Amino acid sequence: MAPMTNAARIIAVANQKGGVGKTTTTINLGAALAELGQSVLLIDLDPQGNASTGLGIGPQMRAVTTYDFLAGDATPDEAIQPTTVPRLSIIPATTDLSSADIELISNEKRSFLLHDALRQLPMDRFGFDYILIDCPPSLNILTVNAMVAAHSVIVPLQSEFFALEGLSQLMLTIREVRQTANTSLRIAGVVLTMYDRRNNLSQQVEADARENLGALVFTTVIPRNVRLSEAPSFAMPALTYDSQSAGSQAYRQLARELMAKDNPQLQKVS
Repeated sequence: MAPMTNAARIIAVANQKGGVGKTTTTINLGAALAELGQSVLLIDLDPQGNASTGLGIGPQMRAVTTYDFLAGDATPDEAIQPTTVPRLSIIPATTDLSSADIELISNEKRSFLLHDALRQLPMDRFGFDYILIDCPPSLNILTVNAMVAAHSVIVPLQSEFFALEGLSQLMLTIREVRQTANTSLRIAGVVLTMYDRRNNLSQQVEADARENLGALVFTTVIPRNVRLSEAPSFAMPALTYDSQSAGSQAYRQLARELMAKDNPQLQKVS
C-alpha cells in the first residue's frame, strides 16, 4: 500500500503499565502541537476511551469509532471528527475495542489493520502533521497495531519505584515489531511523568533512567500537577483548562522538543 504523501509523523504513546500518564500525555502533547500550528489527529486505541472523554467526545458522539476504522467499516471522513481544540481531531473509542483481540485473531493481516487504514489515499486530504495513538495499558494486538503503524514510540514513565522494571518487556516488544513488521520503528523518547522535584525518589528515578537510557530520555519532565489531574473531568486538555499551569507549560516544552527531534533545524529556535 502506498505511503502517505502528507508525511504525517505517526507516534504511538505506549506503556503496558496503567496509571503512568499515557492518556494525559497523548491529549496534552496533541493540544500543545496543535497550539504550535501543527495539524494533529489523535487515535483513541484504548477501549476505556479516556482520551475521547478527555477531549469532550461523549458516548453519544461515538457512533463511528476506532474499531470501525480498523475493521474497514468506516472511511476517514466518517471516523475523524474535530475537537474543541483548533487543529486537533480525534477518532474516538468505545468498549467495542475490547473484543478486538478475539475478533481479529482469524484475520491474517490483523497486525497491519491500523497501518493500512492510515495509509489509504483519503487520509492525504486531511494533511495531518502528527498522528498520536493512545495505546491501551497492555501489550495486546491493539498496541502491536499501533507499533506496526507508527514511525516511533513515546514511552511515558512514572517517576516512582519499579518504574524501569516494566520497561524491559515494552522494549522487547518494540524490538520484535522492528524485526518482524516495521523495520523503521524507533523510540522517539521516554518522558518522565508525575515528577516531584521535592521528592528524592523522583530524582533517583530520573538519574537511573538517564543513566540506563541516555539520550532516549526527553530533557523535559512532566511535573505532578493538580491541573493535569483535574482537566479530564472538565473534558478538556490542561492547556485549555489552565493554560499557564506547570503541567501545561511542560507539555508545550515537550512538544517543542519533539518537533526539534523530528526537524533538527528547529533546535536553533526552540
